[in-house]
Amino acid sequence: MEPYENPGLPIEERVADLLARMTLAEKAALMCHGRIAGRRADAFPTDCEALTGLGVSHFLVMSAPTAPVMARWNNHLQDLAAGTRLGIPVTLSSDPRHGFGDNPAAAHTGGGFSRGPEPIGLAATNDPGLVREFAAAAARELRAVGIRVAVHPMADLATEPRWARIAGTFGEDAERVSRMLAAYIGGMQGAALGAESVACMVKHFPGGGPVAGGEDPHFAYGRLQVYPGGRFEHHLRPFEAALAAGVAQVMPAYGIPVGVGLAEVGSGFNRDVIAGLLRGRYGFDGVVCTDFNLLRGMPIPGVGDLPARNWGVEHLPLAEQVRLLLDADVDQFGGEIRPGLIVDAVRSGAVAEARIDASARRILRDKFRLGLFEDPYVDPDAAEELVGRPRTRALGRRAQRRSLVRLHGEVPAHGPDRKVYVENIDPESASRYGTVVDRPADADLAVLRLNAPYEPREGLLERYFHAGSLEFPAPESARLRELAALVPLAVCVFLDRPAVLTELADVASVLLADFGADDDLVLDAVFGRAPVDGRLPFDLPSSMRAVEESREDVPFDTRDPLFRCGHPGPPPAGTSEPSTGPVR
Repeated sequence: MEPYENPGLPIEERVADLLARMTLAEKAALMCHGRIAGRRADAFPTDCEALTGLGVSHFLVMSAPTAPVMARWNNHLQDLAAGTRLGIPVTLSSDPRHGFGDNPAAAHTGGGFSRGPEPIGLAATNDPGLVREFAAAAARELRAVGIRVAVHPMADLATEPRWARIAGTFGEDAERVSRMLAAYIGGMQGAALGAESVACMVKHFPGGGPVAGGEDPHFAYGRLQVYPGGRFEHHLRPFEAALAAGVAQVMPAYGIPVGVGLAEVGSGFNRDVIAGLLRGRYGFDGVVCTDFNLLRGMPIPGVGDLPARNWGVEHLPLAEQVRLLLDADVDQFGGEIRPGLIVDAVRSGAVAEARIDASARRILRDKFRLGLFEDPYVDPDAAEELVGRPRTRALGRRAQRRSLVRLHGEVPAHGPDRKVYVENIDPESASRYGTVVDRPADADLAVLRLNAPYEPREGLLERYFHAGSLEFPAPESARLRELAALVPLAVCVFLDRPAVLTELADVASVLLADFGADDDLVLDAVFGRAPVDGRLPFDLPSSMRAVEESREDVPFDTRDPLFRCGHPGPPPAGTSEPSTGPVR
């Protein structure tokens, strides 16, 4: 074991030495990227022993109570891994944990991590230096608990306003998205991937934004990526920026690219997409991990299984689906814990073992580059001290503040006896800005925080994906008009999607947009106690009809938008002149 444990040797030599010692089953186990989850502070996630016994050494961390608990999980897994034949350390990964979004398939809150805005809010700051600083701080917190791979950022362009994943993107403007991606990756990974890095897994290649009708490919009805405007190449531009920034890993999209000359199967199974575009055109030789649960549904104990997302190959036998993934040049199967599927593919003659060696080599290289063979353990006490410490929380709040966007209006001056009515705002926070009253009719100003509208859907996972109409339902619009007739309104809307705010803009005296911000920061913006200098990261459409008539792959394609991307500054190149207020 001495050669690969010796840090003095070049990494490629250490990789080659270790690979030569591995059995086919051990190589196949490297290609499985499972999940762990748990909420109890006094227990480790279930099945750890069984999975590490199979040689599985990559796990996506889902729900977890606190930073010290996650650190102890890491150390427990590393102890189990150290007891295996080759002692290959575990790599832990995670979806985003430093924002306001909570979706079991996309992002997590809790655990004490410092909160900035959602990624779309980082884009709204229009400040790559701040984005890099925040990403570096987030990486320090992730490393403290043992997480070494960030299953983010998203390089998808938000060209389809109805899509439920827009909050995780950097917006609609390819140039701004590219700048933000480079800054974010630089903050997470550093100048080069090493022991102080968190490796980024950029997604969803070749661009998950142009989803048909705005539906998400987690679900069968959203499996198509469409290009009615012929802008397939445009959606590659942010990925080109991410690759130029040295991103370590890539995740392909679930969706099927339609009408662009590529095989019409999901991108994880798609040799044209991975071997052709990503490996061939762009020369990417890093780890490619599929989006999760292509081959089997996600099991949820006590509830059931979510379906597999094997779009375009559902009719094929499981063994053929595995062969297609390997032929496409995928390195890891996201959410999969059955290395036997890969072993069987080799033993049947469907795949050469040299193909498995190529993936194992890439995976081991990242474990070595991240320094996991030298020291995979973390200090739970240090994690408790570092995660959520005041300095990092202050940085997150600075990013939140910088992300707020003033769409229009100013609160008129008022004396110290101002009476304020609030909705969805902590009354204690509001009491520092005036006397909080219970009835709008008794107030000088009503301050409301609203979520962007969506159509609630049934389904275990679907309820977390805000989809459908971008307009406020008629009863809510009527309520807001009635409220505005009683008292001036200051409204801040959380834009996880580009809401249709035309009616609200007509009645609100002040209209702000947020992308994840604490109540007091919103109140500071409302009452003029802090500057509001965020810039919209997408167009805000003026109507649902305009959205429905737009083309999913074309940026800035909704007719007569209410506010332009970049508002209140100039719009990106290629759009019309900026509006000075709402477009009527």
